[in-house]
Amino acid sequence: MTTLTRRSALAATIALARPGLLRAQSSPVRIGLLSDVAGPYRNVGGPGARIAVELAVEDFGGHLLGRPIEVMQADIQNKPDISSAKAREWIDAGFNVLVDGGATSSGLAVQEVARAKKTIYLGNGPSATDLTGRFCSPYGFHFWADTYSLAKGTGTALTKAGGTSWFFITADYQFGYSLQANTERFVKAAGGRVVGDAKVPLGTTDFSSALVAARASGAKVVGFANAGADLQNCIKQAAEFGIVKGGQNLATLLMFVTDVVALGQDVCEGLVLTNSFYWDMTPKTRAWSERFAKRMGQPPTMVQAADYSAAMHWMRAAQAAKTVDADAVAAKMHAMPVDDFYHDNVPVRANGQVMDPMHVWRVKPAAKAAHKWDFYEPIGTIQGKDAFMPLNETGCSLV
Repeated sequence: MTTLTRRSALAATIALARPGLLRAQSSPVRIGLLSDVAGPYRNVGGPGARIAVELAVEDFGGHLLGRPIEVMQADIQNKPDISSAKAREWIDAGFNVLVDGGATSSGLAVQEVARAKKTIYLGNGPSATDLTGRFCSPYGFHFWADTYSLAKGTGTALTKAGGTSWFFITADYQFGYSLQANTERFVKAAGGRVVGDAKVPLGTTDFSSALVAARASGAKVVGFANAGADLQNCIKQAAEFGIVKGGQNLATLLMFVTDVVALGQDVCEGLVLTNSFYWDMTPKTRAWSERFAKRMGQPPTMVQAADYSAAMHWMRAAQAAKTVDADAVAAKMHAMPVDDFYHDNVPVRANGQVMDPMHVWRVKPAAKAAHKWDFYEPIGTIQGKDAFMPLNETGCSLV
């Protein structure tokens, strides 16, 4: 047998013995988005999250380690059982990384499956501090504001401005509890007090009883510890009940640019909010947002921008690690700073939180808008190192 023939026979033997090796080398890298596609958080992540990740894949070049990259999305309906089942199905089918997660309750369910199966989860749907706190994961990462940083910005600003008594209307699940608890912390630290609250289930359309209780409380600030369609209904119905005309102020503790698009700038005028991304901040954010808006028809939210950033950081880390192995890539993600169109060498903490600066804004009058979607005027900025919960308070076992 010639040398060439022996080599050919050896190669054939290896291929027969290890068929999975050749398939793995040629199969696509799969990014799976588990999202609220049609529910109350549709415009927060939803279809726009997929557009953002697809933009990241395009900017990366469409291939990773010589393999094409595929992006898929499933609607998890903000239900933990559906979320965990789909996460398990996709990981078993060979998906390399999971993104988004919808509501905090469903996102935490995804993170537990991803932890058990040693798969990286870029959990940008949830915002409760538990994601990077007591339920943190060595494979879990969070690329935008959490309930602590949101509360610190808006709660501190409004209390110091004279809003010394608060009543909360709160989403009745982990996200809402976390947002209210963190806001209470900063309200009290700034010299304010909490006079009451009303817990309301996710997806509620009628907030009349909660708003009546808020008005009767006499609180100077009515804080909305909810988001998406629930927040929009709260704002609209608060106007119908004359909450602001009666002398109370509204605090939108997690408000997205899409809420202003949906409600109108006149309706939202004067509202104070905090975020980690606004499309109109710099030439780079405007250029990227223009690309996004051409596909989506509206400006990107901070969750959608975070999904781009997270996907890009994961791909760069995998490229640097020369593998998609979760342990190796997670180590690179922690070691490498985040650098993209709105991050400038931002560090990743041990608990997976990206240390974004937080920006506090006020919705400006429509008459002051210089161009389309020119909604916000700045109040202040909190540097990333000061915006998030101190590591020793998070309860994260990785710290």
